[in-house]
Amino acid sequence: MPTEKNKSFYLTVDETLSGLRLDKALAKHPQIESRSQAAKLIDSGHVTLNEKPLKPSYITTLNEVFLISPPPLRNNPMAPFNLKLDIVFEDEDLIIVNKPAGLVVHPAAGHYEDTLVSALLHHTNQWSAGTAPTRPGIGHRIDKDTSGLLVVAKNDSAHRRLAKQFKDKTTHRVYWALAHGLFKKPSGKIESLLQRHPTNRKRFSSQTKGRAAITHYSVVKSISAGISLVHLKLETGRTHQIRVHLSELGHGIVADPIYSSTGRSKSIRSTQTRKVVDSIPRLCLHAAELGFDHPRTGEKMIFKSPWPDDLAPYIETLFASKERP
Repeated sequence: MPTEKNKSFYLTVDETLSGLRLDKALAKHPQIESRSQAAKLIDSGHVTLNEKPLKPSYITTLNEVFLISPPPLRNNPMAPFNLKLDIVFEDEDLIIVNKPAGLVVHPAAGHYEDTLVSALLHHTNQWSAGTAPTRPGIGHRIDKDTSGLLVVAKNDSAHRRLAKQFKDKTTHRVYWALAHGLFKKPSGKIESLLQRHPTNRKRFSSQTKGRAAITHYSVVKSISAGISLVHLKLETGRTHQIRVHLSELGHGIVADPIYSSTGRSKSIRSTQTRKVVDSIPRLCLHAAELGFDHPRTGEKMIFKSPWPDDLAPYIETLFASKERP
């Protein structure tokens, strides 16, 4: 694999960032995943102002320009990483993995070794070239905080044929989500143009220009106190698509730190339900079904994954117990 280094980038302080701690301001940059990652970069001297290192507690001023120079990736950023994977299916052409929440798919800033790609390289070195050196075999992706099914190609032929199915929208992808509120319609189609948010670079939003995004939803169950279990079928697969669409519909996903207000659970009209919802540990979104034609044989294949262990008990509790005030 070729050597690759992380490119430097800048953070310019605008009105929304002025007066914030540097670690908090930096965490809003799209290339930084969390405030803790921002603090690590600052503490290690990789964030400078006029060539001077700073502290995470530094208070920003309007129009300041910070240089962020992440440490270089290792000489071989694609070295294998020993991580046990939940492999659902594997043959000579592809592998289906049930990705846990919290695992990044491919190397990026702050995640050079502990990625799905590195774990797959530990499993086998038989992968297609992919779309980039750090993305061997990866034809589609799942957000770090989302769990569920992902297909990876093991050779170039399989990768091309799978990529064409995703492009032609002939694949089958269904997600499950636990969402706030009661839907006015039991099912529907959400369609918009998605683009990165104009002020918050970590978010995406529907705008007059952008990439077409289409999500079909159906409500499976709901609790009158104000929680709904929703199945979502993707017609397109844009970054944060489901999270944006549900949020803009007024039904943000439970425990979504970006698109759902932290105080949203206060509107739940049941103390019992509210306590369960508030204890859910992470984004309640799961890639539950994945289907496509096998790239070599043409056989129709479909894989299903139940709610993972870190979310299943909460779903069972919410929809098995009777509500109390």
